[in-house]
Amino acid sequence: MNHVWGLFSHPEREMHVIRGENESVSHHYTHHVLIMAAIPVICAFIGTTQLGWNFGDGTVVKLSPVTGLFSAVLFYALMLIGVAAMGRVIWWMARHYPQRPSLRHCMVFAGYVATPLFLSGIVALYPLVWLCALAGTIALFYTGYLLYLGVPTFLNINKEEGLSFSSSTLAIGVLVLEVLLALTVILWGYGYRLF
Repeated sequence: MNHVWGLFSHPEREMHVIRGENESVSHHYTHHVLIMAAIPVICAFIGTTQLGWNFGDGTVVKLSPVTGLFSAVLFYALMLIGVAAMGRVIWWMARHYPQRPSLRHCMVFAGYVATPLFLSGIVALYPLVWLCALAGTIALFYTGYLLYLGVPTFLNINKEEGLSFSSSTLAIGVLVLEVLLALTVILWGYGYRLF
């Protein structure tokens, strides 16, 4: 958790600190990813069961606590899988670089880069669809910025090469994010009919 502030106040320096650490995936998950991924889950659970999804046209869909819990557990699991998948994508994409980082380093890097996306979930306390979309878009841009800053440090390559690598990684990340969101919506609808 000590890197969260640094990723926003001095991200380039923080990337060097993260690169220099020898953090295990299990430590990283228990001390960062599991906690940060819980933020949007808890906020969405509270917002959707207490206020309901507001679509801005007067339509509000309020979830029952059972449906909200089902959706929250599913959403949480998908986010954890998404971070692991992005770590594997970064590791796979770095296969041609002479100083290829280990899979462990790639998983840790992916977890830290996802921090803005996790924090953007705070707006789900008031689940207005356009507000959540706006916060998610801003978080996605900042995640891209963290990738741009972190990849050259992480792979020991120049910034021009890092821009190409981070752009490709971000494109794949957006695709993974869209698949996870689609799965959440499909399974949420299935759970909504079940409960």
